[in-house]
Amino acid sequence: MDLNTGKTIVSHDPQKSLTPASITKVITSATALELLGSEYRYVTQVTLDESDPTRILVLGSGDPTLGSDVFGDNTTAFFINITDALKKELQPDREYSIYVVDNLFGYDGISPEWTWIDIGNYYASGSYGISIFDNTYKLFFNTSAKIAPPRILRTEPDMKKIRFTNFLTLNTTGSDNGYIYGIPFSYERTVKGNIPAGKAEFSIKGDIPDPGLFLGETLADYLVRSGIKISQVETARTDYLAKKQVQYKPGKIVHTQTSRPMKDIVQEVNVKSNNHYAEHLLRIIGRTQNTDIYSDALQAGIDYVKKFWEQQGISTSSLTLHDGSGLAPQNAFSPAFLTEILAYMYTKSKNSKVFFDSLPKAGKDGTLRSFMRNTKYEGKISAKSGSIGGVQCYSGYLIDGNKQYAFTVMINKFNGTRSQVRSAIEKFLSTL
Repeated sequence: MDLNTGKTIVSHDPQKSLTPASITKVITSATALELLGSEYRYVTQVTLDESDPTRILVLGSGDPTLGSDVFGDNTTAFFINITDALKKELQPDREYSIYVVDNLFGYDGISPEWTWIDIGNYYASGSYGISIFDNTYKLFFNTSAKIAPPRILRTEPDMKKIRFTNFLTLNTTGSDNGYIYGIPFSYERTVKGNIPAGKAEFSIKGDIPDPGLFLGETLADYLVRSGIKISQVETARTDYLAKKQVQYKPGKIVHTQTSRPMKDIVQEVNVKSNNHYAEHLLRIIGRTQNTDIYSDALQAGIDYVKKFWEQQGISTSSLTLHDGSGLAPQNAFSPAFLTEILAYMYTKSKNSKVFFDSLPKAGKDGTLRSFMRNTKYEGKISAKSGSIGGVQCYSGYLIDGNKQYAFTVMINKFNGTRSQVRSAIEKFLSTL
């Protein structure tokens, strides 16, 4: 689509709904910017309970960035700062409990349409009112003995409760094909696939089963080491599932943790294709529309996405949405639908520059680092890529002088290799 005239330059089956994979994040990030604004920040608070002065409350806001390493911040600063603040308020001769309020999005955590092969891996981590360390841990192996299954060394951070059943084999290709399987809130994990032989240390990543509880227990460890007695750590999950009204009253605010602004989070979503952040975005969209914590935040987010773009005059008849990241293979929409969103964000949105800048540049960074490299459009295409089994998609902008185009290319069930498909898409874009 020519962004200056709104006219279609070239098209083929533009209304056909296809599996989009990670270009779904274009919809999620654009909607989040339009609803919440580029300066929106998540706020997590630690308070003392006014109704029980021996109870420490951690009030989650759905912030996916707590303890995250994606921005290069100190991942433990959250715990250090809280500990320092609480030491000034608590008495060393008393016992305290920690209650983590992590129920903002409920406890489903993952889309019901995600496949078993993904669940338990870091890229399919759950989304809750509390997240910590990207809801991810590393599982380390020693493969130097070249004997399968390889010996497990440790986890980072230390996941004391998880029990691993290890079926890993070893390969000589140097490729990482190791996967960790398991459902949310279960501490049973199965490890399958293969990883490189001959390594003193090699790690794969999995999802933290219960991030709220893990955050509470980690905070308790910090406090105990600093001389504060902690008798119990709980989350709101048990009370939530029992639909029990918990009597607590946030009192004095001891620490406030504010996230980076939405513009930084959206850039991480699109440049690094961060599923974890994208899923939290869709749920916070939903929760702003329906504040009842017993309502489905994911579905409310999906409903708002459809409502918002219909209000902008863009038909959502082709849209089937099951998550915010594109991991669900049942997601579907048409190239025309997404291209219209791109045109809106470029020509009408007050967040136009922020959104445009959030997309990786061809041949330069993110998931487009090797795409269109050493071509006339290197650095002149800003787009999101998407790929899962049998799917390869690109959606974004081509800006080169008077050429100002929005485009979406979606290929499903292709023959040949993925590299051949990418090359074909590069050749097509080079003709524009």
